[in-house]
Order: sequence, then C-alpha cells, then structure tokens
Amino acid sequence: MSTIPAYRWRLAPDGLATRRQLRALGLRPGGQDVAAQVERPRRRRGPLVAYLYRIDLARPVRPMTPARRAALAKANAARRTCPACRLDAGYVIPSSLGMCVPCAYPDEQRVA
Repeated sequence: MSTIPAYRWRLAPDGLATRRQLRALGLRPGGQDVAAQVERPRRRRGPLVAYLYRIDLARPVRPMTPARRAALAKANAARRTCPACRLDAGYVIPSSLGMCVPCAYPDEQRVA
C-alpha cells in the first residue's frame, strides 16, 4: 500500500484542493484518487485531516436536471415530515427525537 504525501496546515502546494475548494470552483474530483492530505494539529487529540485532489484532473460539476431537483425536493420534504402526526414541521426532524418537538414533548406547555 502506498502512502500519500502529508502537508502541514496551510502549506500544501498549488494545484491541490479539498472537495469544498473544488466545489467553490465549480469542479468535482471526478473519480480521481486522493493526491495528498493536509493535517491540522490539535492540542489534545489527533490532527484533523483533509484530503486533497489535483485541480487539473477535476471535472466540472454535473448540472442539476429537473428530475434530480424533484428528487431532492421530495427527500427534503420527507426529512421535515413528522412520522407521528404526519405534518410538515417546517424544519428537519432531529434524528435524536425521531419526531417533531411537540410530538416528542406533548406534556410541555408552550410559552408565548
């Protein structure tokens, strides 16, 4: 197994970018392997690691089609719908509760 080069925080060479940086440029990794990694040291835990990809091998982001947009809207609506009362909560249902806040805490009185 080969190892990839590791650079300290803010010392990576030009021509490499993280996924977020590629997205800001309108690009995606496009199936390429990780070219390097950046390590940001922390005091009490292990370093934070971000993987870097070559910008010259990156491909453009695929455009959003009407079908993909509809599927994304449907998925987001499902995340907002409470399974207990079947109402749109107006926010993403917390996975820790599994239902909207009024259904999770029915005995609590609302303070206006």
